[in-house]
Amino acid sequence: MDIGNRRTGDEPPAARGLIDDYTLMEGIPDEMIDPAGNVRPGWSALISAFEDLGPEELSARFERADQYLRDAGVFYRTYDGAEGNERPWPLSHIPLLLDESEWMLITHGLRQRAQLLENVVADIYGENTLVSQGLLPPELIARNPEFLRPMVGVKPASGHYLHFCAFELGRGPDGTWWVLGDRTQAPSGAGFALENRVATTRALSEIYNGMNIHRLAGFFRDFRDAVLAQGKRLEGRVGILTPGQHNETYFEHAYIARYLGFMLLEGEDLVVEEGQVMVRTVAGLRPVSVLWRRMDDSFVDPLELRYDSRIGTPGMVEALRQQSISMINALGSGVLETRALAAFMPRLARHFLDTDLELPGIATWWCGQPAERQHVLDNFDTMVLGQAFSTTLPLDDPRGTALGADVPDDQKAALRERLATNGVYYVGQELVRLSTAPVYVDGRLEARPITLRVYAARTEHGWTIMPGGFARVGSASGDTAALSMQRGGQAADVWVISSSPVERVSLLPQDGERLVRNQPGNLPSRAADNLIWLGRYIERCESTVRILRAYNARLAELSNPQLPVLVHTRDYLESVDVDATEPLPTALLQAIDSAVFSAGQIRDRFSPDGWLALSDLQKSARRLAGRVRAGDDATRSMTVLLRKLAGFSGLVHENMYRFAGWRFLELGRRLERAIHMARTVAFYTSPDAPDGSVEILLEIGDSVMSHRRRYSVSAGAQSAIDLLVLDQLNPRSVLFQLTELSEQIEALPGGVEDGQLSPAARCALQLHTQLVVAEPAEFTQERLDALADDLSTLADLLAAAYFT
Repeated sequence: MDIGNRRTGDEPPAARGLIDDYTLMEGIPDEMIDPAGNVRPGWSALISAFEDLGPEELSARFERADQYLRDAGVFYRTYDGAEGNERPWPLSHIPLLLDESEWMLITHGLRQRAQLLENVVADIYGENTLVSQGLLPPELIARNPEFLRPMVGVKPASGHYLHFCAFELGRGPDGTWWVLGDRTQAPSGAGFALENRVATTRALSEIYNGMNIHRLAGFFRDFRDAVLAQGKRLEGRVGILTPGQHNETYFEHAYIARYLGFMLLEGEDLVVEEGQVMVRTVAGLRPVSVLWRRMDDSFVDPLELRYDSRIGTPGMVEALRQQSISMINALGSGVLETRALAAFMPRLARHFLDTDLELPGIATWWCGQPAERQHVLDNFDTMVLGQAFSTTLPLDDPRGTALGADVPDDQKAALRERLATNGVYYVGQELVRLSTAPVYVDGRLEARPITLRVYAARTEHGWTIMPGGFARVGSASGDTAALSMQRGGQAADVWVISSSPVERVSLLPQDGERLVRNQPGNLPSRAADNLIWLGRYIERCESTVRILRAYNARLAELSNPQLPVLVHTRDYLESVDVDATEPLPTALLQAIDSAVFSAGQIRDRFSPDGWLALSDLQKSARRLAGRVRAGDDATRSMTVLLRKLAGFSGLVHENMYRFAGWRFLELGRRLERAIHMARTVAFYTSPDAPDGSVEILLEIGDSVMSHRRRYSVSAGAQSAIDLLVLDQLNPRSVLFQLTELSEQIEALPGGVEDGQLSPAARCALQLHTQLVVAEPAEFTQERLDALADDLSTLADLLAAAYFT
């Protein structure tokens, strides 16, 4: 579809159909319609393209974007419970369009503001001239919970306090952009902006390619290069410090880590030794020199900051004092998010920059000053009232904000009293009516309020601004409170449109660039632990499914659950906490959930295809639960799950790079399979095993056909032991698993040093040797159970070597 020739200010006749019912809000500017009622340039082409597609195709395109986000596992967490629930990322399908000339004004204003914020935070934790000269009230700093006294006088190793910032912007009634808030502590959303772009362009690829839209990759490339340059100067690794998967934006942490090639680290992955931050890897402790912090600063070090933090690293502040590590952004930078600080920003701009702010902020009155406090009290009903030291709490939280006129009558007097007596903790702000932008709802366009979140990154050449960011879109017309993701708001991609072709940039290496390979010893111990358990849980699921399928197939065929072989099988399943009377046992669902949980802990190291396959397995199992009947129905259901498990295992085996991560995943699978096979063979070849036990054992071991081809006699316990325990060529046998275990353990860091085997490698070799020279007749039930115990000991040796 060629739409390039439609980028004019004249509205094409075809565009009127979709916007006929588009209703503007009185006195509120709109991003699509100008004050004269005309469709703005750029929007004309977009709406015309939508008209050409038609409502059915347009809805299908938008569903394609949603499907991509679901397949990629893009989510955010809402805190409506103890740990919150994962919700699909709420994409508003119509992008926000901004002209390049207008964007340049925003860019200049945000570069100025970023530099101003750097100057302010450097003074607060440095010379403190702003307070001494009366430019900032001392109470504004001293009473601020975001002011970290241990950080006073600590100079950043990079020479800068701020490296990555976000700004909330809104267009006011006069058409100009205003700064609604600064985000300097641990700004979120940059990764979601990338996913918004991918999802939107997948749905509207020909429209996107027909318009000169600035790309986002260049912004991330320049920031990545600047961070890597810092790491190189400090001779250490670069990591993203995350609170963990229960954080509301954990998906983004993992996505950005994978996109930029940084390690994703939690506090427990790190230790401080002699002032140097080290990461626990499978190759031992390795230095870290740059951490992009995605957790609130007070949680970073329980030794000197919040003593109750369970996600920090003791000694981190001391490492910052010694300048052995650079933190993005510096600890204590959250003080800049103080809502009351907005009242002083114009004065601070003139002090530091000798000029006015290019992008104005909301008019703010801090109630810690008598005149300002009285002004707020006199204009109570028209003021937005809020906490002076908080910026991120929801509007219905008592510590958040509320319009004075909306405060219930029975609470107004009490709030006015608090303002009068404890004004230092409150601000009053001008009520801002935000501009609107179109949202596609049930085949028509509706005007919804929007804000714009824009990102600034410090690079080798100064501050650079992401050309777009993302827009927060309200869930209801005129409801600015509903802009929050937690309150049902949506997020839209932002297209900055140029009048000429734009550079197509990529994070891939360019011709002539020096190739740099990462070393294989960078795998954090926590990630390795989750990988090995992921392998174990997947194999545990498969073994359980195979037994349940064999059990239900015989139940369907014989229709007598009291037959000895079925009773025997139920007894075995009960010994591993699986209730065979459930057609799809709870224990199996829990094992699948555990596999998903382990994979969720390492999203940065997990391919989107692997995650999709695992999620599909979980959804299929949950869908079948409660609907499956014992017997033939359960047999077919187990076959479905078995195919999905095999698909996931095959995907991992064929596509996962053979670094240490793959080895630990493989070790988990081989350990679990060997332990399971040893115990299963012991149970089904015991002297009291009923007739038919060997046949069901061979089916569980997926070796029925191999047994028929290899042995000329009828099925017997000795032949089953030979095939499932001692056969080096059978991928289900215990010996086969030990061969693989020995090979992978010896290839791990420390597996063989100076010709000496590690304890785990020695144990695997000993077990392997014992089986190689053994005969089937030697394997009694007791010896097979002892073999399973020895394999569990091998698992413990691996844990001791790499996870503690």
